[in-house]
Amino acid sequence: MTKSIVLLILCLFSVSSFAQNPTTGFDGKNWMAPYSLAIPGGWDVERFLIPISFAPQIPYNGVEDIRFMPGWGNAKSNEYWSYAFLWYLTDSPLINSRIIESNLKVYYTGLISSNTKNSKIPADKIIATETSFKESELYKGDLKTFEGTIYMHDYIAQKPIMLNCIVHVKTCPDSDKTFVFYEISPKPFRENVWQSLNQLWEDFDCRKK
Repeated sequence: MTKSIVLLILCLFSVSSFAQNPTTGFDGKNWMAPYSLAIPGGWDVERFLIPISFAPQIPYNGVEDIRFMPGWGNAKSNEYWSYAFLWYLTDSPLINSRIIESNLKVYYTGLISSNTKNSKIPADKIIATETSFKESELYKGDLKTFEGTIYMHDYIAQKPIMLNCIVHVKTCPDSDKTFVFYEISPKPFRENVWQSLNQLWEDFDCRKK
């Protein structure tokens, strides 16, 4: 496990469990990204390969690069469940609101399943994941921008949670790569946590600095 906070809290996002095949030799901790995505002080990082082991139905190839806010796993923190992740994709898939809804429903359903499969929670007590997205006002530099929600089972607190989400889609000049950046928090968009999440995308550079 690359980050002790995740291991100590609930063993979420381990490279060993997320990589499609441990023999691939992908080292998420030391992987040298060909782009610049900041790591603010105190934030945790996790990286793993796409296709995703817990959501293989998502038909992409690339790397997921995650940034956890310091209070991400603390239910008493204002930063609880507040984080962002980048999909660095090796192709140029069609992306619209319905595809985002489908991908994130599969993603979080699989994530919840992988983190509750060894628990004693009856299957009928686990809340079904629901997603809703729409295209929003275009953020500068984006090809498309979306806003939406993810209603799901919070396997840390064992209760329902509604996550708000902003999705940015971007390409890089003279490149066939696609970048899909997800900002996520249960906090309303007016809360301060969104300033920090937005800053990650504001400072993002599709080329290595």
